[in-house]
Amino acid sequence: MSVPSTAELTTVVKFPVNYFLENLAVRSDNSLLVTVLNHKELWFIPAFEQETPQPIRLCSFDQAAMGIVEVEPDVFVICTSDLWGNHASYLHRLDMRGWSPGMPAKVTKILQLQEPVRGLNGASLVGPGVILIADSFAGLIWRVDLAPGASSAKARVWLKHVSMASIPDGPMPDQPGINGLAFAPKTHFLYFTSTAQQLLMRVRVEPHTLEALGEPEFIADGMMGDDLCIDEDSEVAYVATHRQNSIDRVPLQPGKQGSQRNSIAGVPFSEELLGPTSGRWGRLPMQAGKVAFFLTDGGIKGPMPDGSLREARVLRVKF
Repeated sequence: MSVPSTAELTTVVKFPVNYFLENLAVRSDNSLLVTVLNHKELWFIPAFEQETPQPIRLCSFDQAAMGIVEVEPDVFVICTSDLWGNHASYLHRLDMRGWSPGMPAKVTKILQLQEPVRGLNGASLVGPGVILIADSFAGLIWRVDLAPGASSAKARVWLKHVSMASIPDGPMPDQPGINGLAFAPKTHFLYFTSTAQQLLMRVRVEPHTLEALGEPEFIADGMMGDDLCIDEDSEVAYVATHRQNSIDRVPLQPGKQGSQRNSIAGVPFSEELLGPTSGRWGRLPMQAGKVAFFLTDGGIKGPMPDGSLREARVLRVKF
């Protein structure tokens, strides 16, 4: 059910109108790395206390900038894809070790994915040197095995399932299928959203081989979920619903179809939370499960009733 908002939202940074803030990684000092889908950019946001931080553009890409994940301390892998053209898709290595503002970003292309790639999206680290990446329009998950330091990579299909498919002939044909990924290391489940089908699902991960075990399980529906973060201790997921302008709190256990959403932010509607796309936990002591950073697109995928957009935002969310 939808209840009045119980989360506390604070705007950290505003980006201009028509900036599709897509995904983020939180560094150990709570500085942020943010991908911008439509401008094909990567931005750095310094850690902040009271003053508003000044974002720094680190680099641009040839394709849409999508998922980003830390694979070793201060080493990140960034996914890019030509979503609507030839579907060319790449992985890039970003080395932030020893970096400080004013220095050039050390970004290296490490892999071009091959067929059946269609559109990379959310990514999650599931073990040392192993990441999983959602392919929103091929309806599958890629496994990527990385060399030390992410100096090179190999990719293969990890799992394909009907729940991951997009609906190209549906009422909103541009909606992704599988979208966000979040791994629960204590229970060895990978959780994923499927936007077009309005599903939250999970699949068990074998802890030694890191392969998928069994069929995906249904968790909840009714949410056009984008990316998500999970709190294993409280056994809940926090899902950015993007076009539905809310953050939904969902139990991690299998549920029943037709269950209602529990929106803990965005009810009633707030322009501050127009188009939430992704969220990650803060990394300072005592923040996991309590304080997260969320991004918005300012309404690019779901504008205001009059068709207008708002500034995109980076939000600090206290649950």
